[in-house]
Amino acid sequence: MTHTGSEAVPRPAAKLTLLTLTAMVVGSMVGAGVFSLPRRFAQETGVAGALIAWAVAGTGMLMLAFVFQTLAVRRPDLDAGVYAYAKAGFGEYLGFFSAFGYWASACVGNVTYWVLIMSTVGAVAPVLGNGDTVTAVVVSSVGLWGFFLLIRRGVKEAAAINRIVTVAKIVPIVFFVILALFYFEPSVFADNFGGTDYAGSLFGQVRGTMLATVFVFLGVEGASVYSRHAKRREDVGRATVLGFLSVFAVFASVTIVSYGLLPMAEIAELRQPSMAGVLESAVGTWGQVFVSVGLIVSVLGAYLAWTLMAAEVLFVAAKDKDMPRFLKRSTAGDVPDAALLMTTCLSQVVLVVTLFSDDAFNFALDLTSALSLIPFLLAAAFAVRIARRPGRRTDVVGRSTRRELVIAVVATLYTAFLLYAAGLKFVLVSFILYAPATLLFIKSRREQGRRLFSPGEAVICAVSVVGAAVGVAALAVGWIEL
Repeated sequence: MTHTGSEAVPRPAAKLTLLTLTAMVVGSMVGAGVFSLPRRFAQETGVAGALIAWAVAGTGMLMLAFVFQTLAVRRPDLDAGVYAYAKAGFGEYLGFFSAFGYWASACVGNVTYWVLIMSTVGAVAPVLGNGDTVTAVVVSSVGLWGFFLLIRRGVKEAAAINRIVTVAKIVPIVFFVILALFYFEPSVFADNFGGTDYAGSLFGQVRGTMLATVFVFLGVEGASVYSRHAKRREDVGRATVLGFLSVFAVFASVTIVSYGLLPMAEIAELRQPSMAGVLESAVGTWGQVFVSVGLIVSVLGAYLAWTLMAAEVLFVAAKDKDMPRFLKRSTAGDVPDAALLMTTCLSQVVLVVTLFSDDAFNFALDLTSALSLIPFLLAAAFAVRIARRPGRRTDVVGRSTRRELVIAVVATLYTAFLLYAAGLKFVLVSFILYAPATLLFIKSRREQGRRLFSPGEAVICAVSVVGAAVGVAALAVGWIEL
């Protein structure tokens, strides 16, 4: 790594074990989403639709986990996972879009964590409201910059804290499932099986839950993104699959057992975090307090992991000359401080924007999911290309090529379906963010004295600009509401 001026000379990258990498995957996925699952699902579907939705999401995301496992082995030369795969498969500009989209989704997702924490505490401190008051934003901002200082101390220190926090936050979630099973009422569960009148068709119910499942599974690629710090390369794939299987069982259980405690319509009206309201209905106020404390620990742990991964993507993109060179600056402790600062700043901006939103948590949650779909789709499509055209890196395991092709195709179809499920609204809003981000790409090209766009890249840029213009127009005339 080359450093100039005041940049510190880094120590060798901190090496992470299988346990720590797995904890980062679990820590990335187990955050705000799991505590909001009962209400999000009850607003869309009953038990039958929930079972189908988890089957679809579980299968699709498992295929994505296998894709990241395969790519970690087939292309060990690629760091920062999602971004690097898109660039290697489809060129620098789409690679840049993948890096920016993944980074932006992490920043928006981090804001949902602070909003939910403030909303949780707001149940006993009304001045915090639903996490979108001035006081809530000020308190969240203090936490935001506190974590910036913590992470800047060093990767190893932050990763170690994440491992401890991961264990601490899994315990109350598992305890919730056990208590819910103890108070489970079969008659209530049966009444919720087919859904209610507002749920609509079964296909519509399943489609309505897809973005929620994407949000809770974001982070499945965590070990891949952080692969340059792995002690052994094969641990990256193992950590991805182990982490996914662990949290899938937890997420599905939290959703399904909730239908056995309250009528679906009542769950749909609960204050977020709805898991707290569900448990309170069974055991009383202490259940709400118990879940609320678990949520705060869980969300802070997920925030730590996501901030680490977001900064890592910008840093590696800058190293590869796909982002402006100032983002490749790092400290002596191997922390990409410029990328970390930019990540914190964007989260701060979005946090302030929540003051002007009617439903900051749900919109930010869905936008986070939508922004992540393009990076996932490009990574899965790259896996298809590798499986179809095995080269030197895949000859050693040629017997599994057909299996890998099937997995990659299923993962690609799944992410394409998620884009459809997201709907035109979030696709257009994503374009509004993607199009101006091209200025960073242009700055990088100018720093290198290169042509700004190839003919193919110019077409992609034009499409993104048109999409952004349509999105802005749709917002202006009220076709889309934030």
